[in-house]
Amino acid sequence: MNERTDLYSLTEDELSQFFVSLGEAAYRGKQVFPRLQSGERLCDITNLSKAVREKLADLTVDTLPLVEEKLVSKIDGTIKYLFKLYDGSFVESVLMRYKHGNTICISSQVGCRMGCKFCASTIGGKVRDLYPSELIGQVAVAQRDSGERISNIVMMGIGEPLDNFDNVIKFLKLVNSEHGLNIGYRHISLSTCGVVSGINRLGDECFPITLSISLHASNDKKRSEIMPINNKWNIEALLSACVGYYKKTGRRISFEYTLISGKNDSTEDATELATLLKDAFRGTNAPIHVNLIRVNEVRETGFKEGDTVSVANFQRRLESLGITATVRRRLGADVNAACGQLRRTRNTEAVKN
Repeated sequence: MNERTDLYSLTEDELSQFFVSLGEAAYRGKQVFPRLQSGERLCDITNLSKAVREKLADLTVDTLPLVEEKLVSKIDGTIKYLFKLYDGSFVESVLMRYKHGNTICISSQVGCRMGCKFCASTIGGKVRDLYPSELIGQVAVAQRDSGERISNIVMMGIGEPLDNFDNVIKFLKLVNSEHGLNIGYRHISLSTCGVVSGINRLGDECFPITLSISLHASNDKKRSEIMPINNKWNIEALLSACVGYYKKTGRRISFEYTLISGKNDSTEDATELATLLKDAFRGTNAPIHVNLIRVNEVRETGFKEGDTVSVANFQRRLESLGITATVRRRLGADVNAACGQLRRTRNTEAVKN
């Protein structure tokens, strides 16, 4: 950022201190913080004098995402955003409408280095981490653009949140701020592919958020084949960290399981998965929930989703063994709402041109 200050990443107190450093009154921080957090740009904050705004423009960088492309599903109203960042990079967010309120799925990195074989987001690797301002900016800009209140956040878009730990932690504090977007921690879910060190650190923070674990296999052999991170932290290490997280926070952990036809979707896989989870959490009284996801068919992976019968059989087998399992409803099917695909298309077009 060439040492320019990122105002949108500052807490209310940090913003007040910044104004003081410029010779301005500390109350300016309290005055400006809610407007920045709601997605206003400096040029629109007219209760600051023109001279102050010009000074700020010279010393700061505008990191608010710009809506580069917007696709609206004709099926269910889901909105897929392609956001352009200040450095020309692209990320995606998806705004989904539910009876209980609007939920946005946001990205945490430009690209991803985790290498999960079924994921479009990791094709091309990681470019960089997103700043707290770029995380909260996805929420604020989508809320302004849609004109609808966003009450829930899932960090399941492009990137691995726990691979961008410090920025994600600051984002969580900002988005929960009473004078900011004020979204409660219990309305936020964070998904990780299994960064054990990050799970341990997140547990120490004791945020009452929901942790989702991308498990996707019931044994190390199969998991290592589709998720390289399993070679660093195997299933035993991962589930041990999950038990520790539950003991620290008391929060239920959701396990995500992407069903890939002929790879991990047999009833034998379901049986092994149920046994694995029950053994890991034995004696903790922790509720166990598995979220079943049909794999998104991406040309480069060659993976195929199973039919309705195989998905239903997998769910039925888990439930017969005492594991609560739901099948994730696919929203925005006509706009490729799964993250990574729109960005990949845009990057491919840029290379061709």
